[in-house]
Amino acid sequence: MEDWITIKNLKQKNPSLGTREIAKILKVSRNTVKKALRESVPPKYSRPENINDNLIPYEDFIKKRLHIDRIIGSRILDEITQKGYNGSKSSYYRFLNKIKEKQTKTFMPYETAPGEQVQFDWSPYSVVIGDTITKVIVFCCILGFSRYRIYEASLSEKQSSVFEALENSFDQMGGMAERIQTDNARCFIDQLGYKNYRWNRRYMAFCAHYRIKPTRSLPGHPWSKGKVENPFDYLEDHFIIDNKFSSFEHFCDELKSFQNKVNHRVHATTNYPPSELFLQEQNMLSTLPESRYVGVYEESRKVTSDCLISFDGSRYSVPYIFAGKEVWVKVSKGYSLQIYSNQNQIIATHKLSLQKKKIIIQQEHYKNHRSLNANQQRLEDIFLEIFPEDNWFLEKLKIQKRINPRYHLMQIMEIAKYFPAESLRKAFLYADQLNSFSYIFIRGYLEQNYKLKEEKITDTIAELSIHIDKSYLNKNITRSLTDYKISENK
Repeated sequence: MEDWITIKNLKQKNPSLGTREIAKILKVSRNTVKKALRESVPPKYSRPENINDNLIPYEDFIKKRLHIDRIIGSRILDEITQKGYNGSKSSYYRFLNKIKEKQTKTFMPYETAPGEQVQFDWSPYSVVIGDTITKVIVFCCILGFSRYRIYEASLSEKQSSVFEALENSFDQMGGMAERIQTDNARCFIDQLGYKNYRWNRRYMAFCAHYRIKPTRSLPGHPWSKGKVENPFDYLEDHFIIDNKFSSFEHFCDELKSFQNKVNHRVHATTNYPPSELFLQEQNMLSTLPESRYVGVYEESRKVTSDCLISFDGSRYSVPYIFAGKEVWVKVSKGYSLQIYSNQNQIIATHKLSLQKKKIIIQQEHYKNHRSLNANQQRLEDIFLEIFPEDNWFLEKLKIQKRINPRYHLMQIMEIAKYFPAESLRKAFLYADQLNSFSYIFIRGYLEQNYKLKEEKITDTIAELSIHIDKSYLNKNITRSLTDYKISENK
């Protein structure tokens, strides 16, 4: 190396010097000078490719065990030693490395029919959200025929987040392919190996629910799902790098816009936009099941008397009507905490706190809590405006709960905000059959037999309370204690 540099420098500084003169100055052979002047790059030392004579009889055996049987080198060495090899380990491993270098990994381009295969993978990215660099997981689900892709983002890569991304992708595609190609992540494979591998039981249940066959790429074979590997580089180069986002929601919105742009761009392999080929492939996808696999019954919590639940070191509010009840919690996209009732209806949503020991409260969860201050007559008027045909229930409630009917009526009106009116009418009829007009009975019957409203109707009670006759509030209403005395005949 040093001679090569010196020869080059001498010739550059003294172009008139000949090879013979340079050889005399440096005391090297003339051929060395000629060779150095001919080569444009420095010479590299390479060991002569001499194969130990002791290895020649085992050459075919070593190649077979390495390439076909996929046996590791140390085990092959033990086997040929038992067969009579008495050479050194260094000679054997030099020979083994040469065999590996000569083997070029090749594969045949693999195309699938419409609706045959979907590939799925994900990658973490460092994304600037606000003023903070945040780790965001981007999932990609791509159909093998059309190359139509779906991007989903999350702040978590737990198995529940992976399943959620898959289900969201299936929903947006409007169906499922015959099989799904994944890698060997722990959420898919419990035990790795070429032959003796074991699928994750929950993932198998997920695939059974969607009637989709799971297939995997062997370790060291990333090209078998190259359709879904390549989009991640494109995503980073054309979307992630040098972009800033005001919030995680902003990132998700922009990601969907980028997805739409990519699906309408002509694909280099198919020479068609994925959105056009997707119209053909979508008809070949199987229909989605009626319900999702990932239900809300993942973790349960009990609502405290102050209308809070505890999750991951912080506390979150729920509507006060659920105080003392069991609720179910589910994390969506590693970002949002969703709280469900026992009827599988969402009752509250919070952004997950990034700090521990925080109390996150939505004031609307406490709205009207023990604050329906209208008098008995006004409550009855409101009840009849909502249930004009159920005056009979009101009368029987007042008879049975004669000591404090206002409290029971207040609670029933609160319950009415969360259940359809028709469900309450059925509860009234059932209460009449059993002669039990307590709000506890009404609430229990509804929770056992009916679901909550998906969207609460306008807060009728709050609106009507605005028009309360002020004269009710100005009157000094007194009541004799004898009114509360229970008759001996009753």
